[in-house]
Amino acid sequence: MAARRTLLSAAALGAAFGAALGPRTASAQSTPGSVGPASGQSGNRAPLPTNPAASPGRWRPTHRIGFGGQPISNGFGRVIPDAQAIATVDAAWEAGVRLYDTSPWYTLGRGERRLGTVLSSKPRDEFVISTKIGRVLEADPSLGLRRVANWADAPSFRYRYDYTADGTRRSIEDSLQRLGLPRLDIVFVHDLGPGNERDLGRPWREVFDIARRGAFPTLARMKEEGIIKAWGMGVNDPEPILAALEVAEPDIMLAATQYSMADHAKALDGIVPAMQSKGVSMMVGAPLNAGFLAGGDRFNYGAAIPDAMRQKRERMMRVAAEHNVNLRVAALHFLNASPVVSCLIPGASTPEQARQNADAFRTTIPAAFWAQMKEQGLIDARAPVPSA
Repeated sequence: MAARRTLLSAAALGAAFGAALGPRTASAQSTPGSVGPASGQSGNRAPLPTNPAASPGRWRPTHRIGFGGQPISNGFGRVIPDAQAIATVDAAWEAGVRLYDTSPWYTLGRGERRLGTVLSSKPRDEFVISTKIGRVLEADPSLGLRRVANWADAPSFRYRYDYTADGTRRSIEDSLQRLGLPRLDIVFVHDLGPGNERDLGRPWREVFDIARRGAFPTLARMKEEGIIKAWGMGVNDPEPILAALEVAEPDIMLAATQYSMADHAKALDGIVPAMQSKGVSMMVGAPLNAGFLAGGDRFNYGAAIPDAMRQKRERMMRVAAEHNVNLRVAALHFLNASPVVSCLIPGASTPEQARQNADAFRTTIPAAFWAQMKEQGLIDARAPVPSA
């Protein structure tokens, strides 16, 4: 990046990603991909944002700020020790976070077990937990620790796709066992979209039809029976969200990599109005585009950053530096301003990152920053931004 004249200097990089309201933030962001402090607000115990009790539309979780369980599950090929993972969840809890998301897919059950180690000892009515269905895990003693897709040190399990009614119930029962919990709150139908067709082994529409006849009515019935509170799609593509809205009555969609400060125009044309018309809300997954807006050398789970996105980030960093704003913090505030967003789940792999994610909402971003971002076309004119 430094080789190009149009790019920021190393000092400006630190300022844009780390400097907000205090000098301690600049040095914290000197390592590429690190997550810097919110703005010197660590220790502030102000309440985190919540949804109004009488929120419009379908069921929404009380808490808007959650914890994404992907990083503590050895995501991105990084081995996170058990003790560090558990300490990270503990830190999120102590910081006031009461919404947690995970999946059987996260290192083939490791993510659920790690999250459950902490949450199973907490009062069940004090937090919301979401997990996913679509993959059923089966033990295979012949397999040792190995890398599976994005996951490091995956345990001795195979997975098979199963979106049938029976597969849905088995997946939920298995998740409860791994989590050590008596019930779930939200269940997402996971990775059923065009971007996952290669692993699905056939066109996603064919598998979607299985889910329409199996998983969808099963989850709706479990909601009616009070076993879960809500369900929806948990996907990286807009097509399955739009398709599900046509044939079923989901409550909340986990839209990963689809609505962020860096990339939101397509969503404003597609899934946002479609969900709003049905009273369905959005849980934002990968709110920083998988670390991209925190300075990471990846974009949306991939190692390659598109040139257009790299250039856009550099322009955003210039505006952030001018207003002494932490870009990562601004990205989270941007999402929190949207009425269709009921919650967002930034990930963390260390206790400090978990605290910083909470601290992000215990500070403010100047109105002039948002105005300049829109003036320069870095934020779509239609996108909601925080009010003064």
